[in-house]
Amino acid sequence: MFTGTYTAIVTPFKSGKLDETALTELIQKQVDAGIDGVVPVGTTGESPTLDCDEHLRVIEVAVEVAAGKIKVLAGTGGNATQEAIYLTQEAQKRGASGSLQVAPYYNKPSSEGLYQHFKAIADATELPILLYSIPGRCGVAIEVDTVKRLADDCPRIVGIKEAGGDADRVSQLRHGLGQDFIILSGDDALTLPFMSVGAQGVISVASNLIPGTIASMVRDFAAGRVGEAQKVHAQYYPLFKALFVETNPVPVKEALHLMGQMELELRLPLVPMTLAHRDHLKTVLKSLDLI
Repeated sequence: MFTGTYTAIVTPFKSGKLDETALTELIQKQVDAGIDGVVPVGTTGESPTLDCDEHLRVIEVAVEVAAGKIKVLAGTGGNATQEAIYLTQEAQKRGASGSLQVAPYYNKPSSEGLYQHFKAIADATELPILLYSIPGRCGVAIEVDTVKRLADDCPRIVGIKEAGGDADRVSQLRHGLGQDFIILSGDDALTLPFMSVGAQGVISVASNLIPGTIASMVRDFAAGRVGEAQKVHAQYYPLFKALFVETNPVPVKEALHLMGQMELELRLPLVPMTLAHRDHLKTVLKSLDLI
């Protein structure tokens, strides 16, 4: 359902407002490159700094441009359950293919709280849901037992974006949830290691820049062309690391700006890269003929 390569698309701004022209062009490039889907208003889409109307408009634009050719897995999570339910229901109305639900951040719920949060959302929508475990940002992980309980009790919860950096957790998830449950890597540098133990693709930051390349790498690995996939991984590994030399999405927005695809504009509290990190990113992009 949601296997393959999904681009965690950035949210372009211009003069403080959503840049719909740039967003449309970025998503169209994804469609043209043969990506499996896009994930608007996730971490990379700076969702915490968008107001509700902007958040839903980004989803609308993604659905319009995707035009049924690729999937739109809308980021509609939050640390307030009622807000997450509202955003998810509105994304459903706007034609999203599914919902990505991040673990509630800052308030650090217990495992039972996480279960009740996600179950309430699943009960309130008809969209398929992928959970999103990223303890480095949220302060909590969605434990494997909680994921299994949710999958057993909530048919709409069909997978997880695993961004904890641990391939053993992928093995635990696959062992505990069986072959039908979708597991996607949340880290470009770990896509192939995670796929080697049961993940079925990636929600990628790097594919903002090289969508066709990442999609081909994932398809090659899934089809058993391991050597071809490993060559791509090795070639672009410096880019995977450079895109996280500072907080995501600061580097990827800088890269897209250097590639002439959008204005370099972030919303506070995010700020542009340091000169040293920018120079390093430019060197990596030049080495790969991306600028």
